[in-house]
Amino acid sequence: MIDHTGLNMSNVAKSQRFYTQALAPLGYKLIMEVPKEFTGGVAVLGFGVPPKADFWLHEATPNKPHIHIAFRAENHQQVDAFYKAALAAGGKDNGKPGPRPHYHKNYYGAFVLDPDGHNIEVVCHEP
Repeated sequence: MIDHTGLNMSNVAKSQRFYTQALAPLGYKLIMEVPKEFTGGVAVLGFGVPPKADFWLHEATPNKPHIHIAFRAENHQQVDAFYKAALAAGGKDNGKPGPRPHYHKNYYGAFVLDPDGHNIEVVCHEP
């Protein structure tokens, strides 16, 4: 089981705004901002479903190749809400919400590129 993961961001304000809005339909919030005196002077943001941060953003040159991270949704409505919120927050479409039967029978997902071009997915595995 994965405890936490993260990626590098080039613009703290853009990324914070994007992830705050895009992940809100999943119950994610900005939980922690690590003080810069502990990080060597760079911004580090921790998002998650309270009380635990499990998705971390680090101020640095964006990862190349870009990262693909998928968040699990409880239902199709959360997938749809993520997609709408992510586009409204400045994300770019990388796959509209819908079934992906080539992955498996009940796979329903949506894909959006974040401000740095990382492929962010939300997926539901329930019918």
